Amino acid sequence: MKLSRHIPVTEISEKYGLRLLGNHNQLAFGINEIHKVVEGDITFVDAEKYYSKSIQSNASIILINKEADFPEHKTLLICDNPFEVYNSIILENRPESHETEKISQSAFIHPTAIVHNTAVIGAYAVIGPYAKIEANVIISEFSVIGAHSCIQAGAIIGSDAFYYKKTNKGFIKWRSAGRTIIQNHVEIGAGSTINKGVSGDTIIGEGTKIDCQVHIGHGVVVGKNCLFAAQVGIGGKTIIGDNVVLYGKVGLTQNLTIGNNVVVLAASGVSKDIPDGKTYFGAPAEEISIKYRELASLRQLPKIIKEMQKNRSGE
Repeated sequence: MKLSRHIPVTEISEKYGLRLLGNHNQLAFGINEIHKVVEGDITFVDAEKYYSKSIQSNASIILINKEADFPEHKTLLICDNPFEVYNSIILENRPESHETEKISQSAFIHPTAIVHNTAVIGAYAVIGPYAKIEANVIISEFSVIGAHSCIQAGAIIGSDAFYYKKTNKGFIKWRSAGRTIIQNHVEIGAGSTINKGVSGDTIIGEGTKIDCQVHIGHGVVVGKNCLFAAQVGIGGKTIIGDNVVLYGKVGLTQNLTIGNNVVVLAASGVSKDIPDGKTYFGAPAEEISIKYRELASLRQLPKIIKEMQKNRSGE
């Protein structure tokens, strides 16, 4: 997420009472989770096993709960609870919207777009040329709907990320400050839900077609011209290439990378990355030729057991 302005680290340090180590002249341009950071970003870490990964990432400013070695061009901000400071900075720069209007006055709807009178369009949402928004659709704040895209009845675009910080007092919800971007010529089926990112964007690539009752988690990036059948579920932060086909009831866990031109057959459960051009099947899913040989072997098992028992009885 880009900040509303470039903020000096000294200002952040003074505002939240943080001890500043390293580059005092640093400016913060954005704030992101570790897998999304670029130069100029703030990130946070509060577990020692992730210190090195966070400090050596592209982030320029690291909110951290104790001192650690770091490159001299970076900035550490020391605090007891980095998560709370991180979440506070996001809330300050992207406050929660509590609008009650059906269509926010800050939203932009292209004159050629068709929006049903029961649809809800949130703050700063953008609806592009010739887009079609059907009955009872919800387009959440900061969402972008591309040209010639269709959002079918009852779909929700930009629902909050299912993302919580576990503490001794229970689960604390993160402010979902990312966007949901639906590119041009995309179709989203009825009743589908697409979460916004926590700090980055959830993106559905141009030409992709999604069936009814599909769920796509926070920060997922889907490539161009993909085809997802009903009841597909995709875990947060998974990256999917171009021309991918997911048949009905396929489930993908979080943080995966699925290559281009991949096919996953119905009711499969995918828990590992898939390289380009492969067809997978099963739960857990494996390459189809391997899985079919495995299933063929299992079908022979009763016959093998029967023959073994016969041989033993004849001894």
